[in-house]
Amino acid sequence: MRDVRRVAGPLLLVEGADSLAFGEVVTVVTDDGSERDGQVLEVDRSRAVVQVLGGTEGIGRANVAVRARFRAAVTGVGTDVLGRVLDGAGRPRDGRPEPTAEAYRPVNGLPLNPVARIHPDQFIETGFSAIDGLNTLVRGQKLPVFTAAGLPAAEVAARIATQARVPGESDEVVVVFAAMGVTRREADFFRDQFAASASGHRNVLLLNLANDPTIERLFTPRVALTLAEYLAFEKHLHVLVILTDVTAYCEALREIAAAREEMPGRRGYPGYMYTDLASLFERAGRVHGSTGSLTQLSVLTMPDGDITHPIPDLTGYITEGQVVLSRDMAGRGVDPPFDVLPSLSRLMNAGVGEGRTRADHRGLADQLYACYARGVEVRRLVSIVGESGLTAEDRRILAFAGRFEEEFVGQGEARRTITQTLDLGWELLSEFEPGELGRVGAEHVARHHRTTARSQP
Repeated sequence: MRDVRRVAGPLLLVEGADSLAFGEVVTVVTDDGSERDGQVLEVDRSRAVVQVLGGTEGIGRANVAVRARFRAAVTGVGTDVLGRVLDGAGRPRDGRPEPTAEAYRPVNGLPLNPVARIHPDQFIETGFSAIDGLNTLVRGQKLPVFTAAGLPAAEVAARIATQARVPGESDEVVVVFAAMGVTRREADFFRDQFAASASGHRNVLLLNLANDPTIERLFTPRVALTLAEYLAFEKHLHVLVILTDVTAYCEALREIAAAREEMPGRRGYPGYMYTDLASLFERAGRVHGSTGSLTQLSVLTMPDGDITHPIPDLTGYITEGQVVLSRDMAGRGVDPPFDVLPSLSRLMNAGVGEGRTRADHRGLADQLYACYARGVEVRRLVSIVGESGLTAEDRRILAFAGRFEEEFVGQGEARRTITQTLDLGWELLSEFEPGELGRVGAEHVARHHRTTARSQP
């Protein structure tokens, strides 16, 4: 037993902790005899800092002690978690019994030798044309969705979770969905979406509510990733982990750092936030010896819509691109409001082409980007010179940009296959003559292009 000398937020300062080890799980015994789980965050000679997973509400210094368990934080893993709703610590939240554990694994994961990694090169179909066609998600990739307050990021994440699949393969994608710091309304929305989905039996939903202990928010993505690693690398399944919202996680990290009286970094966030986020994102990938894969799609709400804020800024250094939701697109009625110009998938080239999607995919995406970018420039010109100052060519490009947003990006509730997405792209490009499509190979133009453009005088 150890004596508690100080209580600060979710943390306890413990004296007489000579035998405690960093990362060790402990039991906090309160004065009424009840017990709460905790973990050792810091050890300094005979003192230790313990985070209490159930929160420190009602805990004082008197008659409170800490009992060591002499093991690191672990969670039970197995296929019995499929179809279940759990809390942020992996405990049942659906009223059913505890999932049967086939094994126990440390929640912080195990270091993965970079030599053991396989380069991601297999396409995942999300059903969204803006992602599948222009910013393709590849198995083993880590791709964040940058959004702003008030945009339908939760709806987008839920739709991806319920409709993601691998074309041409019978193996279904298993989704581990971890929601951090969500309201009860949002939690009910995610529950309903999963319950109504035909894929609910192969998904896992972890819910950390806004009124749950802050410290549990830091455990939620780690428990989710530990479950996913077992399913991917030991059960050889294709697993998609969706984390929402990374900003809620970082706010919890800042709160804990302040309680520990650590020196703050940029905008009050701890200086080690980059390393902490990397310890989550770098758990995605494919490895030799396993046919499974672990792919991450993280939702990140940019504070004040600022993409230079420390959270999206550091995330961008770690991940392999980003997909951006835009208020400007939402204001123009585009649903979902993907802004494709600042979006990027750095691994797209490895996951598209003959044998994966279609041979014309890369060139078609480049051509759509080029034409749309020209349309956006013309739209800016209109705000300066007015529509009367536009040439016939400018008007045609401007009309293409409008159709691209309304039909290609703004697909509403529809789910599109990759074939439907690519065919729609060619339909939009039919407004241009074949000679104007310089970013697509001539053989692809000859095969897919259907000219409807009128000859210009």
